[in-house]
Amino acid sequence: MIPFIPSPVEFEYDVIFRAVANKSGRMQYYRIDKGHHRHRISKNEFSIVYNEFKIIAITPIQSDSPLAPIQMDLYVKID
Repeated sequence: MIPFIPSPVEFEYDVIFRAVANKSGRMQYYRIDKGHHRHRISKNEFSIVYNEFKIIAITPIQSDSPLAPIQMDLYVKID
């Protein structure tokens, strides 16, 4: 497992983009607007966010299984 140390510094973000594996192991991608519910998005939309948006922080989502896929939350500030 990756050691994760949360940042003691608070930061402003607008949207969280989440990549998680469901029970069958398939990846699912979500957009969570600040103060709203999550909405499912496509893998392509998540890839665009990851490659082109201003990412403020990345939080890994830990799993007990060593074979689990990489899961994460991306905190994004939109101009």
